[in-house]
Amino acid sequence: MFSKRLTLAFGILAIIALCQGTVAWWAIDSASNNVIRGRVASDMLSGFIELSATKQRLRTWLSQALLDAGADPQQRDGYQKDMAATLARIEALADTSAELNANQFPQNSEHKLRKEALRVLRVSLEELKSAMASARAIPANSDAKAAWTEITRVFNLSQGLDLRTLLADSIARERIAVERERAAADKSLRLVRGLAFGATLALALAAMLLAAYFVRALHRPLRELTAGAQALQRGDLDHHIPDGRDDEFARFATNVNAMAVELAQHRQIETATRQRLEGLVAVRTSELEQALQTLQQLDIRRRKLFADISHELRTPTTAIRGEAEIALRGGEKPGSEYRASLRRIVETAAQLGIVIDDLLTMARSDIDTLALNRIPLDVQEPLRDAIDQAQSLGHQRNVRIESPHGDTGEVRLLADSQRLRQLFTLLLDNAVRYSHPDSFVQARTRVVSDPETSTWWELQIADHGIGIPAEEMPHVFKRNFRGDRAQLHQSNGNGLGLSIAASLARAHGGSIVFESPDSSGTTVTLRLPVLPGAMQSTASPIYEHTYS
Repeated sequence: MFSKRLTLAFGILAIIALCQGTVAWWAIDSASNNVIRGRVASDMLSGFIELSATKQRLRTWLSQALLDAGADPQQRDGYQKDMAATLARIEALADTSAELNANQFPQNSEHKLRKEALRVLRVSLEELKSAMASARAIPANSDAKAAWTEITRVFNLSQGLDLRTLLADSIARERIAVERERAAADKSLRLVRGLAFGATLALALAAMLLAAYFVRALHRPLRELTAGAQALQRGDLDHHIPDGRDDEFARFATNVNAMAVELAQHRQIETATRQRLEGLVAVRTSELEQALQTLQQLDIRRRKLFADISHELRTPTTAIRGEAEIALRGGEKPGSEYRASLRRIVETAAQLGIVIDDLLTMARSDIDTLALNRIPLDVQEPLRDAIDQAQSLGHQRNVRIESPHGDTGEVRLLADSQRLRQLFTLLLDNAVRYSHPDSFVQARTRVVSDPETSTWWELQIADHGIGIPAEEMPHVFKRNFRGDRAQLHQSNGNGLGLSIAASLARAHGGSIVFESPDSSGTTVTLRLPVLPGAMQSTASPIYEHTYS
């Protein structure tokens, strides 16, 4: 209903606006034509006046020529050219005026008189050219009066008509035309102003009437809809918006009332569901609290168990180290090989104590707070010790180790010597354990620089073992994680070695990256920062050590 009324109202406004535009266009076009006709008439008036003035100047020149007063022929030719150009311009304006006033009787009559006058003036101009060409100074003994009379006749008469009267009539006629066209233009402008004011007033009046009608018609339904919306905002879903009318607002009110009924039903369902969920949450909360208490008790027992294990394991390792030290003190013992073996027993026992501490630290979730005694040191020494320890495991598994040897140069790091040896041992031990028998492990070192001018010492350990599947690669540093292949290849193990190695690398400001292309063999890259100015050589020769 209201959509039809609005369409009709906008249609009426559009029609009024179209009529206003049409009338205004017609009035403006009429006024423009009148202005153009007035301009043409004014230009023709100016042309006739200019023609008369030029003709008078030419007559003055002729008087000077007859009296032999030094008249310039070029000045005569200029006057004649000016008269010809002015006459041509008047003729063109006359044609334009005839086109503009083709259907108006008075103007057509004027045009005929104008064309006749222009024809006479054109012939008179040609006659003047001939007379002026033969003008000479009057001799002293000749009849001057007769000569002047002849010249006067050429200037004033042509084809039996008085040119002075002809020009005067033409000028008077053009003055009348100018006044008439100006009056017509002023009348057209007054008409344009009147029509514009009337059309604007009519359009404004129609808009005001339509606005008043729609304001009155829309006031009641909008008030009812507003009251309904406020009731819904307050949560009063029982409020009913009147919908007895046959219009768009009534249909909207019906939909809103139906929505309120549905919301009331949903509210009841929501209330019942919330009460049921609150009961379930209370039950689950009680169960979780009991489970939390159980977990806390289990954690206390677990911590106590690790403390006991630490005490029990630390005692035998201390005894082993003490025995090895006693064996090394005496001079009566076997030779250098036996002494070297005892020395390795001492180092291994010390390393075992560190590993035990790390296991306990990880149990307490403190691996990232390991205490380090970092000092400047040559990285080659702990690397050689770690490789020597790894050789025995390789001998047991028939895996040979290819490692750096010779003069590799001094590369100094800021590190903890024991922790660094532990880090290298963990990585080499992992490579040997998961290599196939009769294979080999390669250890290479080098010094690299990245684009930010930082210098890194890099250790690459490559094995030719079981490899790591791509889906397991993101989990290799997680605690207690062991892949399916690792469990099949090596049944024992707790999955803590790589987690400890990653923490030690981070503690030294470095990083560890694993690569396993095609899951065939694994390459681990350890990067540690080099002390600035502490590098003497980056050479990394390789030698091969084989156990049979």
